[in-house]
Amino acid sequence: MTDQSAHGEQGPPPRLTTREAAELLGVKPETVYAYVSRGQLSSARAAGGRGSTFDADEVRALARRSGRRDPTPAGGDLAFRTGITLIEDDRYFFRGVDATELARRYGYEEVAEWLWTGELRPGARFTASAGTLAAARRTVGALPAHSGSTDRLRVAVTAAAATDPLRFDLSHEAVLSSARSLIPTLVGALPALRDPAPEGGSLARGLWSRLTTEPADAPSLAVLDAALALLIDHDLAASTLAARVAASARAHPYAVVSAGLGVLEGPLHGAASGLAHRMLREAVDRGSAVPVVADHLRTGRRVPGLGHRLYRGEDPRATVLFALLEDVSQAADALAAAREVVGTTARHAPLHANVDLALAVLSVSRGMSADAGETVFAVSRTAGWIAHALEEYGERPLRIRPSGQYAGPRPPQPLP
Repeated sequence: MTDQSAHGEQGPPPRLTTREAAELLGVKPETVYAYVSRGQLSSARAAGGRGSTFDADEVRALARRSGRRDPTPAGGDLAFRTGITLIEDDRYFFRGVDATELARRYGYEEVAEWLWTGELRPGARFTASAGTLAAARRTVGALPAHSGSTDRLRVAVTAAAATDPLRFDLSHEAVLSSARSLIPTLVGALPALRDPAPEGGSLARGLWSRLTTEPADAPSLAVLDAALALLIDHDLAASTLAARVAASARAHPYAVVSAGLGVLEGPLHGAASGLAHRMLREAVDRGSAVPVVADHLRTGRRVPGLGHRLYRGEDPRATVLFALLEDVSQAADALAAAREVVGTTARHAPLHANVDLALAVLSVSRGMSADAGETVFAVSRTAGWIAHALEEYGERPLRIRPSGQYAGPRPPQPLP
């Protein structure tokens, strides 16, 4: 029996009144209409033309995304509709498909294409424009030697933008064309630590030679490729919100990526993996994670690589990477140290491993620097920012405009 015939026999599903929708969302009734005006909810006139009604499933979906919260002044709530990533019940999904299953089966470029278009392109490969890559390399090469990877990526994006006279074309195909060239440009602009991989290989293989002097093997490349695929998007993280704000103002895709990179560098976001790397490196060197965890707790520092506000149990991204790391022989010591970190901390707090700890196992075991995880994060998440930009370009411009809650002196005040 089809859904349509079922509704025909049972009647349409019940709809919510404005008051019921407001209670479910935890907001005032007037805020419900603000959601409607911003395209976050659809409404229909009630029978007899008295008030509006709302689809119950749609209201519940908005409640899951935004959580129950007090409305901000002037309808400035930042929850808005997206069809890219859903996080619920300790799992996350890309366009409705389990993201961890996608990462186990497909490479980074294939998952990126799925996120951008909703279509899978088996064997998809991204290729940089020769002129754009040359400009990005020259610009990166002019930076001081102590520059970090995110510094290099930021200037590479700027150089790539300057070489693209069509960057202001925000049509779907133009943005995708820019993205497919920009991401390998970012990788190719980073200094090579060993002989680069031959042209035409996967992005993960090209990135490997920028992360370590050690040779690549199939199990290690599988971990790196899976990490890139897993990190593409994670709903409205801080950097993704910045990217969407830029896209809402109709910034071109390079500027959108620059906005995301600016936020990503914060120690509580993309740079968090560096803290986990240093802790795990110390644990391996000392032969035990117990004194390292004790030092963190004694000095009041948070143990890095543990806990995630969106998951009650282990971060599903970490679960996938830990399983793949079992096949990397060089990772045995770092993997054991990571498990000891989790087990030791669990005596004091019910915290589970997050993806930063899994990235640290890879970076510590394969001779990578402390900022390698941040590099992987930035390259990977570029595809997610592009996906959100594509979605935002289809919305009303400048719709992301929260209102400030003024807390200064009330006017009139004397002229200083």
